[in-house]
Amino acid sequence: MKIQCLKSNLLSALNIVSKAVSTKTTMPILECVLIEVYADSVKLVANDLELGIETVLEGKVIEMGRIAIEAKIFTDIVRKLPDSDIFIESTEDYKTIIRCEKAKFVISSKSGEDFTELPEIEMNKKISISQFALKEVIRQTIFSISDNENNKLMTGELFEVKDGKLTVVSLDGHRISLRNIELKETTENMRVVVPGKTLNDVSKIISGGAEDMVDIYFSERHIVFKFDQTVVVSRLLEGEYFKIVQMLSMDHKIKVRANNREFLDCIDRASLLIKESDKKPIIVNIKDDNNMYLKVDTMMGSMNEEIEISKEGEEIIIGFNPRFLMDVLRVIDDEDIYLYMRDAKSPCIIKDDAESFIYVILPVNINAGAY
Repeated sequence: MKIQCLKSNLLSALNIVSKAVSTKTTMPILECVLIEVYADSVKLVANDLELGIETVLEGKVIEMGRIAIEAKIFTDIVRKLPDSDIFIESTEDYKTIIRCEKAKFVISSKSGEDFTELPEIEMNKKISISQFALKEVIRQTIFSISDNENNKLMTGELFEVKDGKLTVVSLDGHRISLRNIELKETTENMRVVVPGKTLNDVSKIISGGAEDMVDIYFSERHIVFKFDQTVVVSRLLEGEYFKIVQMLSMDHKIKVRANNREFLDCIDRASLLIKESDKKPIIVNIKDDNNMYLKVDTMMGSMNEEIEISKEGEEIIIGFNPRFLMDVLRVIDDEDIYLYMRDAKSPCIIKDDAESFIYVILPVNINAGAY
C-alpha cells in the first residue's frame, strides 16, 4: 500500500473517523484506523463495534493495499508534520513508513485483514434531510438525554418517521425534548432509538450546510448516515421507547408569553447564587399584573427580579431547576416563548403554535406558602 496526500486532507479524514476508535478495549485492532487503498480511491475506516465511520481521503493512489495503524500515534504524528505532501507506505512485515519533507517515521502496524469490517446494511428504508436541519435537531434535543447507563433507552433519542414527518425525542426522567420536521418525501413509518453518542459525533462531523443533504437509512439493528464522502454506521438501542403522549397533551390552565432573551438572562443571573450540590430551585411567581416574579434564596444570598409578560388564566407559584429552564431557552430561536401550566405539581410545557418543538419540564416541589 502506498499513497500520497496533503496533510490537511489526511488530518481532516482522521478527525472524522477517530470518533469511532475505541479507547477502552481489550482488542488492540479496535484502537486502529484502517487505510484501504483501491485503484481509484483511498478510504479511512474506524470501528468500535458500536459505531463505525468510513470516509474517503482525497489523495493519489500509488500502490493498492490495506493496513491498520494505531489511531492515536498516527494522528499525533500527522498533526505535527509540516503542512505539505505526506507519503504513506506499508511493508510486508506490517511496518508503516510516513514521510513528509525531511521527516520520516516508521511505526508498527497490523494486518488490514484483521480489521473488523463495517456491517452490511440493507439500504431500502431511507429519509433525506439537510445537514443544517439534522444538526439543529440534535442541538435542540441532545441536552436532555440521560447519562445514566442503568436505563440505556434514556441515553439515546427516539427517531420516529410517521405520516411524512420526522419526530426526534429525548428524555431523562425530569424533562422531555421533542422536535418535529416535515419531510419532503413520503416514506414508510419507522421507529428506532439512536445512541446519544452517535448523534453527538454526527453533529460534530457534518458541516451543517442548508443545501447539503444527509441520507439516513434504517434497518432492524442499525442506522446509517451518509453525507459528503462519509458513512456513519451505528447500532441502535434495543427496547420499546417510552410513551410520552399523555404528558404532551396535558390540559393547561395558564398560558404565559415571555421574551426569551429576558427570561434566559434573568435565570442566568439567578443561577450565580446556586451551587449544583444545593439543588435550590428558582421560584416563578406569576400574578395578574402582567409580570413574572423570579426569586432565588440560597446560603450564598438571594435575588429577586421581574420581567413583563402577557398571561391568560390563573395565578401560580412554581419552582424549577434553573439549569433545565436555561437548557431549553438557549436552543429556542424564537423571540417570544409560550409556557403552558396547570398547577405547581404538573409539568410545564414550552412549545410553539405549530408544535415544531415541544419541551416538558417537571417542577420542583416547594412550599408555595413561603413565597
